[in-house]
Amino acid sequence: MYSNHNFYTYGLYYNDFYRTTNNTQLVNDIQKAINAEYSAVACYEKLAKLAPTQDERNKILEIQKDERRHLEEFSKIYTNLTGRQPTYKISEECPAKYRAGIEFAFNDEQEAVDFYLDIADKAQDATIKNRFRRAAADEQNHAVWFLFFLKSKVTHTNRQVENYGAIGALSASTLSVPQMLTYALQDEYLAQARYDNILGTFGYIRTFSQIKEAEMRHINALLPLFERYQVPLPVDISQSFVSTPENIKAAYAAGVQGEIDNISMYERFLSLDIPNDMRTVFSQLRNASMNHLAAFERGLARTF
Repeated sequence: MYSNHNFYTYGLYYNDFYRTTNNTQLVNDIQKAINAEYSAVACYEKLAKLAPTQDERNKILEIQKDERRHLEEFSKIYTNLTGRQPTYKISEECPAKYRAGIEFAFNDEQEAVDFYLDIADKAQDATIKNRFRRAAADEQNHAVWFLFFLKSKVTHTNRQVENYGAIGALSASTLSVPQMLTYALQDEYLAQARYDNILGTFGYIRTFSQIKEAEMRHINALLPLFERYQVPLPVDISQSFVSTPENIKAAYAAGVQGEIDNISMYERFLSLDIPNDMRTVFSQLRNASMNHLAAFERGLARTF
């Protein structure tokens, strides 16, 4: 199914150096990655059968194809490092329900990004580094798709009016450059207002304080585009859409939902034919928001 021309350099691994105990941790990590990919292939087979639409089913099977390729690549690396075949086992069971499975897949893909980059950092061989970095990039893309599937299932309550910020961007039938910039800045305004409210209500919370500072950098990254494309700055009316959460748990949940909306908005923008400078900024802001989402999810998990 997969060609072997990308693996000619693996012959370099057949030497005593790579079979010393100095590489025990690397080998163990690669075996863990193999089990993760083996588990993902099985899980996505299940999720594809449960998918509510043909489009989602096709995308999940496309993601599964990437995971099969990772599994083959990692297995070849493991064999060339150790001289033996890896073992294959399910490392974590996939939920039986579709939404729970999508949430599981989203979190798993995010964890894989960090884990694969860590493996790349530990590896001495340039080819291993490259394989795991490319796999990390694939996993980041997969996470975005699973986030999109989650977003399509979410019911928004008391978040914001339909023509403001991310919800406005996601609801719009068409999007022009001025509209995209306006919706993006509105949503960044909204994030600032939400975090100001939370910090004012509950006092200093490190996660919210740090992300609030990061959101200000997002605003500063967007402002030059308004000047470049001669788009008037929108009036900041974000305070009118913010409600005070009942407790810290609700505050983290609001942060999670806000970042999901924000990321989905930038994903839609990036799917369009837009100028390269806008694409660069939107990509950077989307990636930063993925990190914010992970931070809020960790905070939410701590409140249970």
